[in-house]
Amino acid sequence: MPQGYANPGLLVETDWLAERLGDPNLRLVDSGVRTGEPPRAERIPGAVSPPHHYIKSADDSRFVAGPDEAKAIFEALGIGDDTPVVAYDSARSLNAARLWWVLRYYGHHNVRVLNGGFDKWAAEGRPVTTDRPAAVPPASFTSAVNAAVLSTADSLMAAVGDPSAAIWDTRSEAEFTGENDRGNTRAGHVPGAAFLEWSDVMAEDGTFAPAECMRETLERIGITPDKTVHTY
Repeated sequence: MPQGYANPGLLVETDWLAERLGDPNLRLVDSGVRTGEPPRAERIPGAVSPPHHYIKSADDSRFVAGPDEAKAIFEALGIGDDTPVVAYDSARSLNAARLWWVLRYYGHHNVRVLNGGFDKWAAEGRPVTTDRPAAVPPASFTSAVNAAVLSTADSLMAAVGDPSAAIWDTRSEAEFTGENDRGNTRAGHVPGAAFLEWSDVMAEDGTFAPAECMRETLERIGITPDKTVHTY
């Protein structure tokens, strides 16, 4: 288990998952398509996959799926109100962390991310499969919105210039500087935002960086525990 984190229980290690693989009460979610030539279809046995790894609205992909839409997605995955969930991907936990956040946004706190994801699991020679996932049991999911973990355009604007807030731009440097507009109408960054690409808090092996290293890196750009942090 990672040491030094304020909330180490938000991550699980491959050893932990291996001991519980096949547990019918645990829902393992594969949160992204793995890359390769051709793209690899393997997944961890028992894992299910959401229709889209970002869990965004079908009507407007800028926003998270709405309560009814999220309820339908999670119930189809066999995730009920009391279901423990472990998410993983092969994108250095980018997509798994998104699933973690969406579940917590909708009030489901029994969710963790597999540290190192599919790549670490496979590199250790642990079982993988290309079989279709088995049908999941019926589940009832209650979408209880926790607005405190969401930053809107209005709340972000209010944070600009607020000394008690920190704004963290997690995109690429080219997006931050405006060199790459990613097809958006406007380019650049929110005034006062600090830049640190999300991948800079990950270790080379795809696991999360040690807590002290991560803490020092974030403190250098003004992301400290006393601040309300807005990320984008």
